[in-house]
Amino acid sequence: MAAGLILKFEQTSRDVYDAVNARLGIDMKSGTGDWPAGLLTHAAGTGADGSLTVIEVWESRDAQGRFMQERLGRALAEGGITVQPQVTWIDLFSYHTPGR
Repeated sequence: MAAGLILKFEQTSRDVYDAVNARLGIDMKSGTGDWPAGLLTHAAGTGADGSLTVIEVWESRDAQGRFMQERLGRALAEGGITVQPQVTWIDLFSYHTPGR
């Protein structure tokens, strides 16, 4: 079953988020680009406390781990992420995309 991931980045702006995605070759405005294998859903936003939160659903934790090692870790560093995010994994027992 799919795995849910929540990443919360304190004191991280949307500009930094955009810079990381540019390094990954992903255009969030159009939804096009070099999306990682195994990623099922990606969403990002800013919480009331100003933190950047990314919510993803992956085919597996292993798929996300490969992406982190092969591409994301470097893109985070080059994009200006200077803080370790709060990471929460959720073992999903249900995952659906209505209307698709």
